[in-house]
Amino acid sequence: MASLIDRIKRLFKRNADKTGHTGSLNRSAGTRPTKEQQQQKSVPPLDRSEPPEEIQQRTTADTMASGTFTIQLRNDTNSSTVYGYITGLALDSGNRVFLLQADGKTPYYPTNPSSTGSKLEKNCSIPLGSPGNTVTCTIPRLAGGRIWFSVGTPLTFLLNPGPALVEPSIFNPADPNHYTNFGFAEFTYNAAQVFANISYVDFVGLPISLDLTDTANNVQRVAGMTNYGPQTIANGLIAQTRRDGRRWSSLIVNDKAGNLLRILSPNSGITLNPDWFQTYWTDYVNQVYSRYSSNALTVNTQAVWRDVPGTVPANASSTFTFATAGQPNPQPTFPKPSAKDIFSCNSGPFATGSNPETNVIIPRLSAAFNRSTLLLSDVTPNGTNPTQYYQNPTTNHYARIVHAANLDGKGYTFPYDDVTPDGGVGQEGAVFSFEPKSLLVAVGGNGAHV
Repeated sequence: MASLIDRIKRLFKRNADKTGHTGSLNRSAGTRPTKEQQQQKSVPPLDRSEPPEEIQQRTTADTMASGTFTIQLRNDTNSSTVYGYITGLALDSGNRVFLLQADGKTPYYPTNPSSTGSKLEKNCSIPLGSPGNTVTCTIPRLAGGRIWFSVGTPLTFLLNPGPALVEPSIFNPADPNHYTNFGFAEFTYNAAQVFANISYVDFVGLPISLDLTDTANNVQRVAGMTNYGPQTIANGLIAQTRRDGRRWSSLIVNDKAGNLLRILSPNSGITLNPDWFQTYWTDYVNQVYSRYSSNALTVNTQAVWRDVPGTVPANASSTFTFATAGQPNPQPTFPKPSAKDIFSCNSGPFATGSNPETNVIIPRLSAAFNRSTLLLSDVTPNGTNPTQYYQNPTTNHYARIVHAANLDGKGYTFPYDDVTPDGGVGQEGAVFSFEPKSLLVAVGGNGAHV
């Protein structure tokens, strides 16, 4: 059974989902965000005699009363030309599109433009000043929030009718931000909590770290990378390509001068080049399906279904079938996944649907594939721990290398990187609090520390 803290964390995630957050919070719960929407875990001091449901109700009622929150942006680069941006959906203003203006305190709610690709009517580039400088910003309650940074050149945000915010894209070579060095962190701030994480699900860009301080002055930290971290990752990918001949080094993107700009995730690489990694997982997947034709794989759903056994029937050797655990839904089934399915976690057998049991198995099964743990234990995720992840020659080497480059090993490297054994240590690089005071987000990696 999950520990009390695990149960509190899940209640926390469910509450965030109810507010309409569309970022990373609910990945392991089975609600995969879209690409354009894309959480050290601790809890504040609580009365452990209270059931988690009452804790949630009390904290929701007692915290976040002001409706505004402080975010500090710090320049830890070597450049004096660094910009910050804060975007999201304003929860107290009808979920309207929100950007923070350049003064760091004035909200901007764009009006509906008459045409696609319209320019913003306000300046939303927040100058961070010289290296070491910190700018204090004030935001309203936001869902699907992102904190963006760019170095050297401001980012270009555009508007489509709706209004809908057109964010910088790494997938479109014609995007005005394509050759700009940028990155972002994800967050939500609602009536109950603040939740933030650093994300490498789509790409590795500028090094970013998080420090969340609560009202008791306790600090949670996600360390991020040093300023040399992206190059360390690039070097690791080049070395991996030399070992196995796969397209890992092709994930490296340089600017027009040949300098390292960003590193794509395998899923982003496949999005741009569908033939990449096509057969990469084939042998491993075949071994997994063969193993569980004579053994049962137990998935700890960490939900009402508890432990669910799955096997590969002799008459359907390409399909994993799981028990229904007494529920009225059809048996969850999983055909053999492709490389795209595994790296994206949201296509083929890993696409969520109407069966809730299937939707909670998907994160745990796809995480086990990315971490290559399905041949190590007949139980997932509780059968293995982070020291055993990525040890098979066929694994998500991008995730392995990116985790190793982060000083504390934390950060979302694929959509379900928040899948954690009961009582285990999260790998996703997140901070959260029911009683937050301020969030410090630093960019650049100079002076990065655990």
